[in-house]
Amino acid sequence: MSDIVYKNFVFSTPFLRGYRELKIPIVDEMGNPAWPEVFSMQKIDELRNVVGARYFSAQMMLQFVAPDRARLDPDSLHLYESEFDSRTAKIGDVLITGVTAYWDPSSGRKKSDGSVCVLIYRDDKNKHFFIHDVKYLLVSDEDMYPLASQCEMVLDFLSKYSLHKIYIETNGMGNALPEIMRNITQRRGISLQVQKILNHEKKETRILDSIEPVLTTGRLHAHRRVQSTPLLSEMLGWSPIGNTGHDDGLDAVAGAICALPMPVRPQGHIIKPFTANTDFTL
Repeated sequence: MSDIVYKNFVFSTPFLRGYRELKIPIVDEMGNPAWPEVFSMQKIDELRNVVGARYFSAQMMLQFVAPDRARLDPDSLHLYESEFDSRTAKIGDVLITGVTAYWDPSSGRKKSDGSVCVLIYRDDKNKHFFIHDVKYLLVSDEDMYPLASQCEMVLDFLSKYSLHKIYIETNGMGNALPEIMRNITQRRGISLQVQKILNHEKKETRILDSIEPVLTTGRLHAHRRVQSTPLLSEMLGWSPIGNTGHDDGLDAVAGAICALPMPVRPQGHIIKPFTANTDFTL
């Protein structure tokens, strides 16, 4: 390598003293790819559109952008009105390949953190996500069984969309929900698969790493019904260095984006008969 790409660097760690730093951005100052035989400009542009400008700058251009500069602009959401068509597995003209229901629970009281259940469809071919519905669960302060009441609401929410699997964040009080949900589904005669999720990562980091890349690259969509929920207000007030308001809906959306989706396939195809060719001789 030419010495031009090196620069002297004073390392604080003794065993690194005397070494020089080498930085080769994926695109040079003239706009040409550093390794055109491996990364063409088309591949680089595709990569930029997947990871977002901030991650691309830090990881591929070696120009760090502080996370505290990140914001979630609700105007970057693509709003839509179409419902999911199970017959064609489409939302509008987009073929849907997966769906995730995710519940980030709390007590559901008015003055507590939000208890939020979210439904997200996804198009894995183009890596687009569709926030199809968001349910903020509220119970009365006089409710003796707030978790059971929320389970009933979640089951109604899932039944509305004919879903039979949900991810439940089981940190804290959520640890009791799978058992409560099992009892209620048995009583109601409903088949439901519950997947427990334990989150140890900082909430702001989860939201930043999962939502910001798809939002800033134009791959995050939301049904217009979501406008009537607190989710867009949460986006306006959100910052990775601390929030003045709630961010529980955003946390649920982040969880749904990261979770493994259930596969979705068209349900309306007509099965075509197959006739074997028996016109042969042995």
